Amino acid sequence: MAIGIDPTVDFACKRLLGSPDHPAITLHFLNAVLGGHPPITTVQILNPIIGKGFDDDKASILDVLATDDHGRFIDIEIQTTLPAGLSERLTYYAASQLVEQLGEGDSYRELRPSIGICILDAIRFRESAALHLDFQLRSPSGELLTDCLQIHLLELPKYQPDADNGVIADPIKQWIHFFRFAAISSPEELRQQLPDLVFSEAIGVLEMIARNPEEKRFYETRLKMQRDEQARLEAAEERGEARGEARGEAIGRVRVLQSLAGVAESTIEDLRMHSSEELAAMEVALKRQLRERS
Repeated sequence: MAIGIDPTVDFACKRLLGSPDHPAITLHFLNAVLGGHPPITTVQILNPIIGKGFDDDKASILDVLATDDHGRFIDIEIQTTLPAGLSERLTYYAASQLVEQLGEGDSYRELRPSIGICILDAIRFRESAALHLDFQLRSPSGELLTDCLQIHLLELPKYQPDADNGVIADPIKQWIHFFRFAAISSPEELRQQLPDLVFSEAIGVLEMIARNPEEKRFYETRLKMQRDEQARLEAAEERGEARGEARGEAIGRVRVLQSLAGVAESTIEDLRMHSSEELAAMEVALKRQLRERS
């Protein structure tokens, strides 16, 4: 039987990666994303969920904030949609986390790396096949200016499991597989493909949410919020596409009318610079010319 709890729901994600009761899960995830160079051996969750430390406030479950044994500050978040300005927001949060380290009179040499990690159940960079995108301050030829500002993006939909359903060896693929398929897989299926003991622990966290009525209720509340947000974005995209189609039809009508009226035909690029109202006015004027000619 499938586990039925989706780890991309922010509440479940924070139970997995933001709980002081399960540091091994957080350590394994961070070492997978950051490459284990240097290896992280301890991590402190700065904003954990403890006991009943949650409510139905939409803002109550956000990122996982942590620091590791190298003094680095890490922000982990899950996104199931592709909101406008996501890249800028991730940059802003990481930069803010960097700036907040220094007080008056502190030395810049005291700055520790600020790292943002976004698990994205959408595709931001379609031109790249990479599942894990690592953004740092580098020159075009690869020289690293500093590691003080880093953003890591995991794009879940790009992942396709191997046809043989065998053991997954790559740590990044292990976690992406878990986030993509845990909800629809049985514990046995997951343990077969992800035999590392840390994933047995992660499976146990999801099973605990499924068994606990209060946590299951809160999980379902958060799931509904995420689905509502997805529906709003899809509706906005449909409205935008409809407006785009209407503008394209208006541009086409203007060009036909210009041709019939014997006036210089505008390029599509020129007409795209006009508002919908201006295109409508041009269409009215051209029709008037044709009527007067008739």
